[in-house]
Amino acid sequence: MLGSPFLAAKRAFLYVLLTVVSAFLQAVLRWIGGRAQMQFPRWYHKKVLQCLGVTVDIKGRKSTVRPTLFVSNHISYLDIPVLGSQIPGCFVAKAEIADWPVFGMLAKLQNSIFVDRRASRAAEQRDEINRYLDRGDPLIIFAEGTSGDGNRVLPFKSSLLSVAERRPGGQPLTVQPVSICYRLLDDVPMGRYLRPYFAWFGDMELASHVWEAIGLGRVTVEVIFHAPVTIEELGGRKQLARYCQERVAEGVASGLTGQSLAIEKTPQSLNKEAA
Repeated sequence: MLGSPFLAAKRAFLYVLLTVVSAFLQAVLRWIGGRAQMQFPRWYHKKVLQCLGVTVDIKGRKSTVRPTLFVSNHISYLDIPVLGSQIPGCFVAKAEIADWPVFGMLAKLQNSIFVDRRASRAAEQRDEINRYLDRGDPLIIFAEGTSGDGNRVLPFKSSLLSVAERRPGGQPLTVQPVSICYRLLDDVPMGRYLRPYFAWFGDMELASHVWEAIGLGRVTVEVIFHAPVTIEELGGRKQLARYCQERVAEGVASGLTGQSLAIEKTPQSLNKEAA
């Protein structure tokens, strides 16, 4: 075991204390109503990252268009506070996540929309997503549909991007690809050997993985905001999924290798390069 049990216990205690207090405060804010209930999760996630020794390094410019659909790769349960600390929006998550210990609470505090694949709930979920978009609330989707090992990006599922076909206020929905890369441990590049200590995928057991991860040193996660697009610019859902996957994969590759990246690439500039 690489981590320190003492450090893990300290961070776990701080996290539980913070979450218990925050859950009560968020419940009060939901009862009161207003924008504070949407802003509070961002503060909470920033504090979670502080408790767990995670630093977020931002590259690129986050879309300020409301609403925006942020489309990201997925590596770890830590992705929720990482993105939640930067985007005052709602996650679109699988229904079963709501029942997960600890991380179900994380998702609920972020006002997540839990998507059930049963056809009987399709209309209800569509209406809920429309309510968020009509209010101008950003949405966050992990487009791979599962978590990966952090060394590569899995194919994006076009079905998960059906929300991009909505036209809130009669305008095309802005979509921004986002890359997440777990880069450094105590300021030293992780490499393929250390990254699985933070990437949670496959049949890894959750509790033991969390305990070991939070017992390690300070982690630096790089988040790259790529140039926003709309589905109309690309011609359809499949093209949008492919475009977002390519931009996100480029970002992850640049984070792993330390190479510079032209973050502001747009579909138009890419077409010019190809020509």
